Parts: sequence; C-alpha cells; structure tokens
Amino acid sequence: MKPKYAGLIFMCAIIVSSCSTFSRHEYQIYSNVKLVDGEATKETVNLFYNLKKIQKKSVIIGQHHATAYGIGWQHDKDRSDIKDIAGTHPGVYGWDITDITNSEPEKIEFYTSLIKEAYARGGINVFCWHYNNPVTGGLFYDTTVAVKHILPSGSRHEIYKTELNKIADFANSLTGPDNEPIPLIFRPFHEFDGNWFWWGKPFCSREEFIELWHFTVKYLRDEKNVRNFIYAFSPDRFFQTEAEFLERYPGDDFVDLLGMDNYGDFQNYGQGIEGIRKKLTIISNYAQKTNKVAALTETGVESIPDSLWWTAKFLPAIKKDSIKIAFAMLWRNDNPKHHYAPYPGHKSVPDFLKLKEDPYIIFQDRLKNPYEIDSQFFTSDYFSEK
Repeated sequence: MKPKYAGLIFMCAIIVSSCSTFSRHEYQIYSNVKLVDGEATKETVNLFYNLKKIQKKSVIIGQHHATAYGIGWQHDKDRSDIKDIAGTHPGVYGWDITDITNSEPEKIEFYTSLIKEAYARGGINVFCWHYNNPVTGGLFYDTTVAVKHILPSGSRHEIYKTELNKIADFANSLTGPDNEPIPLIFRPFHEFDGNWFWWGKPFCSREEFIELWHFTVKYLRDEKNVRNFIYAFSPDRFFQTEAEFLERYPGDDFVDLLGMDNYGDFQNYGQGIEGIRKKLTIISNYAQKTNKVAALTETGVESIPDSLWWTAKFLPAIKKDSIKIAFAMLWRNDNPKHHYAPYPGHKSVPDFLKLKEDPYIIFQDRLKNPYEIDSQFFTSDYFSEK
C-alpha cells in the first residue's frame, strides 16, 4: 500500500472512530512511521508525528531547566526567564534524568511537578543523562574507563541495571490527567564523540558504545516495558560528513531522533554559521531518508555577549531550506556569568524578541498540543513522505 493511501485510510478511521480502534502497533503501521518501540503509547507516537510535521516549516525553541530556576530566582511557580521577557515559556523543556535517579525525595517531587506542568501546557520534555561514573562513583567528568564494565559481560553490569530500573520506574510512574504515560525524549550518552565524559570516544570502542546503546534500549523497552520514550542520538560537533556522523550510530532500529550538541561552532575557534548549517543539513538529510526527527539538541553562547546574536547568528544558523529540525535547545540560566537565554535587563532582550516574532520560530504560545492529532496533521504531503 502506498504511504499516502495508508495515511488517508488512517485519517478516515480517525474521523469515523476513536484511535483506540487500533492496536499500538497498527497505529504506527497505518501512519507510515516506525518508532524504536513498536508498542509506544498513542501520545508518544503523536508527539513523533507532530515533530516531523513541525520540522518541515518551523523550529521550536527550548531551554534546559527553564522553569526550575533563572537569574535571581528559583522554584517560582510558572516562571522562566524567557517568559519574563517574552510573555511565554519555551516550547521544549530540558531536564537531566540524574535529578530523578540520584536525588532526595523533595527534589524528585519538584522536578516531577515541573515535567507534568510542561506536559499540561503542551510542552515537550527532553532528558539528557549526566550519569556519574559507575566504576569509581566519581562525577560524569571522571573519565576512568567504565563502558566495558557495565556491559552484560562486565563486573558493574548489575549496578548499571539498577540505574536503568530507576529510570524505568520514573518513566512508568509519570502520568498525565487521564493516567496516560507522559512522553519523554530520552537522549543518553550525549556528546559521546568528545573527551569529557566517561562514555566519550577515547574511553570505549565503537563496538562497546553500540552494544551499550542496544542493551539500554532493549532493557528499558523489553524488560521494563517503558512505552513513552523517543530515543535520541546526539553527538557533539566533531563530524564533517554523514559517515562521520554515523560512526557510532546504533542503527535505525534503535534511534528515533537525530541530534547534535553544538556550542563550539558559535565560538571564534569554531566553524561558524556555515559549519553549523553544514552539519544540521547532514542530520536533516539523514532524518528525511530514514523517516526520523532531527534537532539541535543543545546550543548557545555563554552570557550572550553580542546584543544582536539571536538574529545575526543563531537564526541564520538554523533557518535554511536544507535544514529541517524540530527544535533547538538552549542551555540553562544558572547565574549572571553562566546563562544562555536573556533575562530582564539583558542587552540582547530586544533582539531576542525579534527572534520570537519570526514566523519560523515557535515558543509555547504558538505550539499546538503535540500529543494530539487532528486533521491538519493528516494531509497528503505528510503521508507522501518516505
């Protein structure tokens, strides 16, 4: 059956009856999408659909820990530095799963409430994982060799499974108002092509990294029945070709979203706007070929010294016909010397507001509920994609 006809049949079925008519597996088949998890929840599948739709024409702006704290405040209800200046939150919310798996109950409760609030307003939750070294107990920056020790044949494998159990328990307990599991984009082992994390390229072989990725996905999906994850692959900027980008790629059956963390190319020592464009085009092209979502999973310039950075550098770097990414995630606002989004009084606020007014850019106020599908998402151009 041709993809576009499958889509039209699916659209008609949606209109005539409820989505519950389909099994989870059928829901993906009729929509011409294959996720890592063939039994993913309806809301998770819908999120993937809508991200694919969005990346055709727009980019959602996100920020890590946006509603947890900002410059001069923390734990304020329904607040972010971006909302303070722009009147709306970002549309994507970045978190660290370690704040859940390695924290006291009060902190877990706090972050859980923020995640649920983001979901309730139609925001998208993305988790990285700054996992402390499982061999030494040191921080994630402790580059003592660890990957080979947490593989199934390794001496620390059971310790690793304990961490995955915590992640699974959290994911399976995180529910919305109708008891539906809240979808999460999970991007473990980010920036793996760098040399600053213990899972980095110098500290494990390609084969070990891929085996670790495969085990992680299979364990969460098949053993722990986590059905609300979209799995994201996100190296840093150290590639120039598709082959280099895919050097440690676990395979299409184990990745839903293709990303890149890139701070360096915005610096004087980096490759500049053209370098970022080139790399995002590589990612976008592969995502289009494989029916996946693409994103700029972390980016920004610390303290934003250029008052016109948003429209002079950031926007030109992501806005190009060859670039199709669903979102761009800014890093956190921790203090006046370490922040990646403007706040009240910052010199780049006027330029940031110009960025917000660009039709290409989406914040929370322009983001339609990504967990639901209505007729606008079932157009022939969408289903004619591979």
